[in-house]
Amino acid sequence: MTTARAFWTVAPGRGEIRTEPLPAPAPDQIGLRTLATGISRGTESLVFAGRVPASQYAVMGAPMMAGGFPFPVKYGYSAVAADAAGNRFFVLHPHQDRFNAPAAMCIKLPAALPTQRAVLAANVETAINIAWDAAPLAGERIMVIGAGVVGLATAALLARIPGAVVTMVDIDPARATLAARFGCRFALPGDAPAEQELIIHCSASEAGLRTALACAAFEARIVEASWFGDKSPALPLGENFHVRRLRLISTQVGSIAPAMRGRRSYAERLALALDLLADPAYDALLEPATPFENLPEAMPKLLAGGLCHVVTYGNG
Repeated sequence: MTTARAFWTVAPGRGEIRTEPLPAPAPDQIGLRTLATGISRGTESLVFAGRVPASQYAVMGAPMMAGGFPFPVKYGYSAVAADAAGNRFFVLHPHQDRFNAPAAMCIKLPAALPTQRAVLAANVETAINIAWDAAPLAGERIMVIGAGVVGLATAALLARIPGAVVTMVDIDPARATLAARFGCRFALPGDAPAEQELIIHCSASEAGLRTALACAAFEARIVEASWFGDKSPALPLGENFHVRRLRLISTQVGSIAPAMRGRRSYAERLALALDLLADPAYDALLEPATPFENLPEAMPKLLAGGLCHVVTYGNG
């Protein structure tokens, strides 16, 4: 028996590092030392604020979280860790310096994939599932609203569709450079183009979803990829919503999209995300690293904005 140190959210907007027992790995487990974790700002900000609705406690549990909603809870799902032989793995695990994980949940990293870029795997996996749900067509006019990590990762995939014109919409004009890096156009909400045939909404804001409805073409698909937590956005579902025969589609990474269900396992979907991360363009989604020891003080600021915040552990 040894010990591990883990980040726990203990009250709204307050976290602490706790020391806990760490037994020897079971026969079906791998003992791992953490190299880096990624903060998934959209979901983790709701967890950190205690805004997970009680009706969603059961379904919002991360695979290896501990405690329970609302508090205290050990939460997170983007860890890169190494075994005793130096093999690196991506694991859906909270922020913790050492842990044991079932071997079946440990996806070995490609040798050339940098550790910090690999923490994006959970976000890119989400983007893959969004693309599967969206079923984009060659030559479509596509809009992605919300240039956060998931929005940009989704736009990067959709921009590969032959003939597709992808416009990234965000309130921050500085995101135009990132949009261009992934082969996309950029517009502020007030300049968002009309007659869009496929719209992915990732801003988690009522204003963003209203922009989607306003810019949708006849019989357009609007794929809602945000999670609003305990908020209830009001939408204009009168006006042109029915006459345009718009389709509002929910997507969520917890279930594999129907188009690929039964054809790809969760492990295969995650492995695909790691393969896509061979592209160094994804480094643009990473924020400067924060040491694990600083996480209790830094977490409120990290969750307030930015892209993917990386946590480092000094175990390299």
